[in-house]
Amino acid sequence: MKRRVVITGVGVISPVGNNAATFWDSLLAGKSGVDLIKSFDVSDYPTQIAAEVKDFNPEEYMDKKEVRRTDRFVQFALAAAKMAVEDAKLMITPENANEIGVYIGSGIGGLSTWEDQHTVLMEKGPKRVSPFFIPMMIANMASGLVSIEMGAKGPTASTITACATSTNAIGDAFRLIQFGDADVMITGGAEATIRPMAVAGFCSAKATSTRNDEPQKASRPFDRDRDGFVMGEGAGVLILEELEHAKKRGANIIAELIGYGMSADAYHITSPSPGGEGASRCMQKALKNAEIDPKEVDYINAHGTSTGQGDIAETQAIKEVFGDHAYELAVSSTKSMTGHLLGATGAIEAVATAFALRDQIMPPTINLENPDPECDLDYVPNVARKAELDVAMSNTFGFGGHNATLVFRRYQE
Repeated sequence: MKRRVVITGVGVISPVGNNAATFWDSLLAGKSGVDLIKSFDVSDYPTQIAAEVKDFNPEEYMDKKEVRRTDRFVQFALAAAKMAVEDAKLMITPENANEIGVYIGSGIGGLSTWEDQHTVLMEKGPKRVSPFFIPMMIANMASGLVSIEMGAKGPTASTITACATSTNAIGDAFRLIQFGDADVMITGGAEATIRPMAVAGFCSAKATSTRNDEPQKASRPFDRDRDGFVMGEGAGVLILEELEHAKKRGANIIAELIGYGMSADAYHITSPSPGGEGASRCMQKALKNAEIDPKEVDYINAHGTSTGQGDIAETQAIKEVFGDHAYELAVSSTKSMTGHLLGATGAIEAVATAFALRDQIMPPTINLENPDPECDLDYVPNVARKAELDVAMSNTFGFGGHNATLVFRRYQE
């Protein structure tokens, strides 16, 4: 008998706000977090824009000594986790610590640390490389440090599936609770890769937008004038909790998580499979796991990266899964505002999807001015929209052909 799983708290560090409330208000207002990159000189780069986190002070969440010993992605994760635990009013004690786990993923991990310490190695030699280099850089350290800081001793792990990372982390955490391995999971994703090497790599792959003269209009999913995705950074963390455990302690329930699916394209390292075949199988598996009919889905928070192939493939996949209902449900891409947070994107989009159910309103796809004829669904263009929402889906698809989907339901007794 699978146990019911609900969301009782969230925390967000994002390009459009460093807490969940500001993040959500910004999405509903159609605010873009994209601008010229401020953290390093990009004058020689074809892409000079990104959705950077603004005004983040890690010392609000950890002491100076710990800040020096952690990568930026871990700092984001710890900040979001602390906010999520506080939002859930979750007390972690010696009595319940064994039943509370952590599952936070990162697609790339400590790239800042890698770059900085490589410079030290090249300029000053191997003896000057920091003894903290490895624990600062490895991608599992977000989960590790959150577990240490929170005293959570339950199942603790990490996952790396490129852009699908944090959706897989949330889905795996969901199953741990469903099958009794934990009562509570602190789960999500964190990424901090707006760095010279990563930006150069994506530029060389010609994957990112070069609309440098109009940064806030650069991320434009499903628009015929899109020219690539926009890099973002940040973290999203959710508190997943077994329903009866949450009710017993009087927790505020934001939404219920009811389904999880994943699949592989087995096709190409970066391009989606033709017709979105892998994505459609992923959504079908999530719906089957949720034990619902496709016609019950009201809203999809799309992967919607603002890439030529990706947006079309996802649209085709939605039509394959939902048939005529694809034209009745609504789809939007919050990446039009946040950019693409890579391994953290699924987590902040899970928060947005849960909030859409809670508040009965769908965030828009901004910059949708000239729809691509091959993208012919209702993408909630430019303005948030009130609606009666009972079931919502969130998609994330990653390099390597990784696909992951979550299904949420408006919470009812």
